[in-house]
Amino acid sequence: MKLAELVSYWNGLLKVGEIKDYPNAVNGLQVENSGEVTKVAVAVDACEAVMRMAVDSGADLLFVHHGLFWNGLAPVSGAAYRKLRLALKGNLAVYSAHLPLDVHPVFGNNALLCDALGLGEWRMPFLEVGWRVEQEMPREELADRLEKAVGGRVHLAPGGPAVARKIGVVTGGAGSEIYKAAAQGVDTFITGEGPHWSYPAAEELGVNLFYAGHYATETFGVKALGKHAQEKFGLPWEFLDHPTEL
Repeated sequence: MKLAELVSYWNGLLKVGEIKDYPNAVNGLQVENSGEVTKVAVAVDACEAVMRMAVDSGADLLFVHHGLFWNGLAPVSGAAYRKLRLALKGNLAVYSAHLPLDVHPVFGNNALLCDALGLGEWRMPFLEVGWRVEQEMPREELADRLEKAVGGRVHLAPGGPAVARKIGVVTGGAGSEIYKAAAQGVDTFITGEGPHWSYPAAEELGVNLFYAGHYATETFGVKALGKHAQEKFGLPWEFLDHPTEL
């Protein structure tokens, strides 16, 4: 299909023009190709390794959560040059969606992680980008479900009750928001990672704080968008896995 048509569809679906974000996220189309899309690759990060994988896979569009300009304005040299050269030489378009993907109620990282955990449909907005659910679940059961959902080990600061009842979910690196999470009344906070001080802070605040991996908690949305592109437009897609273990 035409690149412009798919970009327009994603812009509307994700409300890219309406959702405020970190300036260097540069949500939307970041690099054009010749104008056609025959295969979509999806990944968490637009890093050099992933872009090489995308070109090698035969994709002509790469959809990512963290885009090419995350570190801000910089000379087109070194890795920045190599990535742009890969894209231009390989006819690879790059599309990025950060907070617009996090907050989406169907395709968003937070909604999909809640789904994977079996957390109920009655969800309330939480910390602007995540969801809060009032649902009773033993802490150990929640840990088991979380490890299955992200496919790896989960670290826990067991500061809260043994049975969780008010659970907040924000994927990625939201551990530093532990004070805001506690102020909103949750007894259990699930995120990807956080600074060292967030662990003792969670203990002192009486909150269970789960660190499930920044990368691992942000694979859900890009996979869902890849699958959706195939179902709606017949475009083959592939998830490019380049974990950071963070």
